[in-house]
Amino acid sequence: MLTTGKAILDVANEHGFAVPAFNISDWAMFKGIVEISEETDAPLIVAIHPDEVAHVGAEMIKGIVERAHRSSVPVAIHWDHGATYDQMLQAFQFGFTSVMLDASTRPFDENVAISKKVADSAHVLGVSVEAELGTIGANDSYAESEGTDTIIYTDPDDAVTFVERTGVDSLAVAIGTYHGFFPKNRKPELKLDLLKEIKSRVRIPLVLHGGSNNPDDEIREAARIGINKINISTDIKVAYHNKMREVLGTDERLREPNAIQPECIRAMQVVAAQKIELFGADGKGSLF
Repeated sequence: MLTTGKAILDVANEHGFAVPAFNISDWAMFKGIVEISEETDAPLIVAIHPDEVAHVGAEMIKGIVERAHRSSVPVAIHWDHGATYDQMLQAFQFGFTSVMLDASTRPFDENVAISKKVADSAHVLGVSVEAELGTIGANDSYAESEGTDTIIYTDPDDAVTFVERTGVDSLAVAIGTYHGFFPKNRKPELKLDLLKEIKSRVRIPLVLHGGSNNPDDEIREAARIGINKINISTDIKVAYHNKMREVLGTDERLREPNAIQPECIRAMQVVAAQKIELFGADGKGSLF
């Protein structure tokens, strides 16, 4: 069932769990993620970064939308970390049902202005909008790894003002995560008290970007007390491609994707299923 990010996240917000937003970069990954979501009866947000959109092409987006319509669980197609209004227009044309406008590194008033502009346009079309306030750390240069060298934590007062002035449907907050792997010289630690304060004052669904090396018990608690969407990219891609390296080994005769990819997909699905359970999303498809 194809639906919007708002339709999915409002239910997650009401029932106190988080929905995984899995970043995919090819059809095999997408197919595997949809199948494990259906198997665990978990709502799904398929996240695709602009660089990934350019890689897979508009034609594959059409296939993703078609498959989402046939899914037994609710699926939203999410444009991840869009940087410009023009990119949002492209996402609307391609059939995305949810978009993220990331202007978090801009001055506050500029972030408000462009986020409101996107929300006003998207809502006319029935598309959901996520924005970001504060900045996530960045530890590499891959597609979904936008951020800063240091984390700028979300200010609760600013969050209240931002949501009121923009009308966005969900808000990505900075509470102690990095895109990519967490720096080895720093201890991963979520500011759960900060999350509680933001959630007590901002009632819309909150989003967590990053988190590859944050402890599972912190992630589980974050989903319980206020985070309703968690982006997962590094963990599933590492599992997928590590298994691919293992499968390929030194056998130069291996060349057919249908002989190489199945084990890679299964390795990715093991990680995805663990995240689904960790976030409390398993079995929640019945809520829709």
